[in-house]
Amino acid sequence: MKDILGYQNKRVVVSGCFSGMGEATARTLVDLGAEVHGLDYKDSTLPLASFTRIDLRDPATIQAAVSKIGGKVDALFNCAGLAQTFPPLEVMKVNFLGTREMTECVLPLMTEGAAIATISSTAGLGWSRRIPPTMQLLQTQGFEAGLKWCEANLDTVAEGYSFSKEAIIVWTQLVSSTLIKKGIRINCTLPAPTETPMMAEFLSATPREVIEAAAQPIGRFSTPEEQAEPLVLLNSDAARFVNGVVLPVDGGFMGGLATGQVDISVMMRAATAKEAAPA
Repeated sequence: MKDILGYQNKRVVVSGCFSGMGEATARTLVDLGAEVHGLDYKDSTLPLASFTRIDLRDPATIQAAVSKIGGKVDALFNCAGLAQTFPPLEVMKVNFLGTREMTECVLPLMTEGAAIATISSTAGLGWSRRIPPTMQLLQTQGFEAGLKWCEANLDTVAEGYSFSKEAIIVWTQLVSSTLIKKGIRINCTLPAPTETPMMAEFLSATPREVIEAAAQPIGRFSTPEEQAEPLVLLNSDAARFVNGVVLPVDGGFMGGLATGQVDISVMMRAATAKEAAPA
């Protein structure tokens, strides 16, 4: 049978490979025969071609790690992230600024046929309501300039998580039209609530009923593997005509939202209460 995914002997980079979706992604790619180079803040025990410790809050570590990997890179998987329990600017550094820096460092190692997949979130669904400030952020050049914009716009950044995920969505769509002219694709996913170590962080900051509302209509959280495999598909040969896509991997939540088949009243009440709370 033809290997339609085409990862055998491909050189791929996975950030956030220590746990959760990133670990599941890296493990899947190893099983598919890829040469997997892992990056994370904590050491990985997977049988990787190489592992390098990085801190996405520090662009120097990103640059050094990519330089160490060198050579040709066929696919990049941006899987690292922080929950909203961390300080807002730290969240922005990891979830957007560091992710953008990672991508921009890897891009010179990519040629026609390469692909990039990034994990966003259904928490970024409000992206279309905040296009002007998001575009201001995206127009900054480099990590430090982006950070300065965030420091000057803390009201927009808010808790950091939602805005960072919105920025990933808009950035993916924006750069896709430029990168495809070089034969490089970029897409992102919107995971539903997922059983990863980070879930404990989400539950400490958000009422369980709100998170469970985002798990409608399927009625359960996804597994890391159920998020990893769509990422692997997006960067594979099988998806070679898929570009600039924001892919919900949510068990039907978006479909239910569009057709009124899911009850989001608890989510709306929580959002209203948050907006009304004193600063």
